[in-house]
Amino acid sequence: MLLLLIVLSHGAARAADTVVVVQSLVVAPYEEALRGFKTVCSDADVATVVVSEMNSTQVHRNISTIKPDLILAIGMGALAKVKTITQTPIVYLMVLNPQLMLADGENISGVSMNIPQERQLAVVREALPHLRRVGMVYDPEKTGALAEEAKKAAEAMGITLITKEVHNSKSVPEAARDLKGIIDLFWMLPDITVVSPEMVEFLLLFFLENKIPTLSFSEKYVEVGALMSISIDPYDIGIQAGEMAKEILARQSKPGVKRREARKPTITLNLKVAKKLGITFNEQTLTKAVIID
Repeated sequence: MLLLLIVLSHGAARAADTVVVVQSLVVAPYEEALRGFKTVCSDADVATVVVSEMNSTQVHRNISTIKPDLILAIGMGALAKVKTITQTPIVYLMVLNPQLMLADGENISGVSMNIPQERQLAVVREALPHLRRVGMVYDPEKTGALAEEAKKAAEAMGITLITKEVHNSKSVPEAARDLKGIIDLFWMLPDITVVSPEMVEFLLLFFLENKIPTLSFSEKYVEVGALMSISIDPYDIGIQAGEMAKEILARQSKPGVKRREARKPTITLNLKVAKKLGITFNEQTLTKAVIID
């Protein structure tokens, strides 16, 4: 009997970990990210809280009722509402520039939406082999770190990066005009000062009219005038977040300030814009890309 009890004890399944998913909105990219996460953490009990209609107190109340082993924050709004929780590990994803809203919380880790700058330039150089001069407009307070990474990557590849700093949206048109005639490509960063709703249309139209292609960070801008974008794959980012969560839940990785770069770029090309600019892509580039024509 004792032997049987020991065998049964060792064979008993460990209680499943509980994960609370705090999601900013119910939108397709977030749902894809969550699907990727669940493929890795398929053995966890997952409860989802959508926070678009809730304040931080209500979110915290829901979480404290469930008492999860880990919180997954999907989107900036979700991270903003849970970042003050300190007793539970938090993994975030689908957050642009999370460093702007995070202090040194010892329990917060995540997956960046940024594709490493050197990888982006390598993709662009393959698509546009004659690229020599790239222009960039950015707000140092918003994307200064990304701009610095871009400078290092460009220098290593023999590309001249010409940058213009701005501190408000009103300065963007003048900075863009200063780049006219001296660059081969405009590199649009996910900078909320530069790509404010009122500025995006101006930038895309200005550079298109002046026969300068635009590299963006989102497919939606390729649909309205950018030549190409290099963006993240939400499903794969979800997988990365799942891998990080598994390590934390298995105690293989301590919760802490860790950030992993997105590892799988999605390339989107607008062939109508390419035709207007007199650009022809090689077959290697076309086979790797999502095509808009």
